[in-house]
Amino acid sequence: MVGKSQIKFIKSLQQKKYRIQHGMFVVEGIKTVRELLDSNFEAHKVYAINNNLVSAEQVNVELVSEADLKRISNLKNPNKVLGVFKFPLVKPIEEQGWILALDDVRDPGNMGTIIRLCDWFGVRQLVCSENTVDCFNPKVLQATMGSITRVNIVYTDLLQFIKSSELSVYGTFMNGENVHVTKMPEKGILVMGNEANGISKEIADLVNHKITIPQFGGQKTESLNVATATAIFLNEIRRSEK
Repeated sequence: MVGKSQIKFIKSLQQKKYRIQHGMFVVEGIKTVRELLDSNFEAHKVYAINNNLVSAEQVNVELVSEADLKRISNLKNPNKVLGVFKFPLVKPIEEQGWILALDDVRDPGNMGTIIRLCDWFGVRQLVCSENTVDCFNPKVLQATMGSITRVNIVYTDLLQFIKSSELSVYGTFMNGENVHVTKMPEKGILVMGNEANGISKEIADLVNHKITIPQFGGQKTESLNVATATAIFLNEIRRSEK
């Protein structure tokens, strides 16, 4: 049985301030927990409804009832396994290949999808402004489906990072050059902006190349979802390499 103190601790990690305080986060679901156990992330504790769901050789599993799992879960329908993991060590940003930069992206679902896209398209460096949603937010982690283990995510002063970088900076705008005809280099920084406001003026002033996705439908659609747009831009970057 999970004690009251354990429940309180695990539930507190749903909030960013307590994740930072303890240096830990919660992840749920068999696939994602297994992905983290197979990576360099260090497990603090894993709770499961039976001991066949994760390898006992990787971590000490505490068996719990479905009722107890529901008490510590953030999901309406808990997914059999919940893990508490320690924050990984922050790695320095490597200015090799393409770097994706997020300027104040706020939606957890978008963030999680973007992390998966980085993994899919082989973008290993994701640099986030300090106001971008926390990558250890439970909803973000659910959306990453384990891809968070293969992408180096760094939160920093994005303005200063771009100022100090020697890479070309590509920014996404409604009035930019058609990305389908833009010749992309072998390396650079691609900046994606906030869902409502796009790229901030301070960051926009540092952009060397403004690019856009051409619109073929009706003009009433103001913009694309930031995760959808990221998928198209990353695809064009990789297509340019062929």
